[in-house]
Amino acid sequence: MATVNADQAAEQLRQAAEAARQAAESAQAYADAAGAAIGVASGGFIDPFVFRLSIFVLAIFVGYYVVWSVTPALHTPLMSVTNAISSVIVVGALLAVGVDLTSHDVSGWSRIFGFVALVFASINIFGGFLVTQRMLGMYQKKK
Repeated sequence: MATVNADQAAEQLRQAAEAARQAAESAQAYADAAGAAIGVASGGFIDPFVFRLSIFVLAIFVGYYVVWSVTPALHTPLMSVTNAISSVIVVGALLAVGVDLTSHDVSGWSRIFGFVALVFASINIFGGFLVTQRMLGMYQKKK
C-alpha cells in the first residue's frame, strides 16, 4: 500500500477542493443558462428564480413519492444511500460555511445557508443511523 506524507495529502486535498469549486461553478453556470433560456423562451414572463424554485419543489415531490413507495425491506439500504447523499451535502455545506467573507462579492447568506444545510444534513445522517440500528435490532434473535 502506498504511503502519502502530510504535504502530499494537503496537495491532494487542495486539488479536490479546487475540483469541487470548479464543479460548483459549472453547475451554477448550467442553472443560470437554463434559467435564462426559460426566461427568453417565455418572453421574460418566467423569472429564473421561479424556474429554479419549481425544480426544487418538483424534486421534493419526487423524493417524497420515491421514498414512500419503497418496501420496508429496502428501507435500510435506502437509508444508507441517503446517508451517503447527506455526507455530500455536509461537504458542500462546509465549503459554503468556509467561504472567505473578506471578499467583496460574497455575502454572509452563503455562510448562513451553509450552516442550516449542515445542521439539517447532520440530523438526517444521525437519524438515519438510529433508524438503521433500530431496524437491524428487529432482525436479531431474541435471547
